[in-house]
Amino acid sequence: MVTLQIKKAIVVILGALLNAIALNMFLIPADVYSSGFTGVAQLISRTLEVYSPFYLSTGILLLMLNIPVALIGWQRIGKSFTIYSFLSVAATTLFLSIVPIYKLSDDIILNAVFGGVIIGIGVGFTLKWGASTGGLDIVAMILSRKKDKPIGTYFFTMNSFIILTAGFLYGWEKALYTLVFIYVSTRVIDAIHTRHEKLTAMIVTKKAEELKKAIHEKLVRGITLIPAKGAFTNEEKNLMIIVVTRYELFDLERVIKSVDPNAFTNIVQTTGIFGFFRKET
Repeated sequence: MVTLQIKKAIVVILGALLNAIALNMFLIPADVYSSGFTGVAQLISRTLEVYSPFYLSTGILLLMLNIPVALIGWQRIGKSFTIYSFLSVAATTLFLSIVPIYKLSDDIILNAVFGGVIIGIGVGFTLKWGASTGGLDIVAMILSRKKDKPIGTYFFTMNSFIILTAGFLYGWEKALYTLVFIYVSTRVIDAIHTRHEKLTAMIVTKKAEELKKAIHEKLVRGITLIPAKGAFTNEEKNLMIIVVTRYELFDLERVIKSVDPNAFTNIVQTTGIFGFFRKET
């Protein structure tokens, strides 16, 4: 268990390093803006630099924006998720102060694309290991529970604000390149993990009772059991159906592997749920 937590922390820190490299070597030098709280921090930092005598770095602003969010997330979402999310933010802030701001290319499209790929890899593996990069992930989860609306609505709203503000202040060309970045990073994240809020796992196993008990010890989720039979072997099995959030997928995968490594699991996108779905993770 301790080894798993250490591996998870290492993945989160490496993801933060990739985020810092993408920002300082591709996005910030080209005035291309990231998504979420990172993009907001970039905008504020750039606006202070241009329109005021004061200056705060993107890293410091990112940390400042995430402190109140982390405190709320600690109470509303859970301690483990919030700790790893804040570790990601703190590590990103540290690496942003270490990695030099250096323009590798004068081509803005190359900066937007490569910045999107690198950040997508960092965020994708962070999500895959059951953590997040903080900020908008936490805010969207809290709001979606309170308002019972999809998380994607809040991502779209925040990113629209970043794009429109960048367009008004620094020209619509910058806004269009920001769109390119968001598209590329989202595609990379989709390839590594998923952007979908809820997922349905269909598990075919011969150890349904043991697996059900293990899942309930880790997750507070309902499970539907359906008798099944192997078409080739005629073995009696069970089909277990469970709906989880994308942040619980890592824990579910670990439980399945520990109880029944031979189980067949199919993970599919869940576009909507009718009926009771526990909102606490």
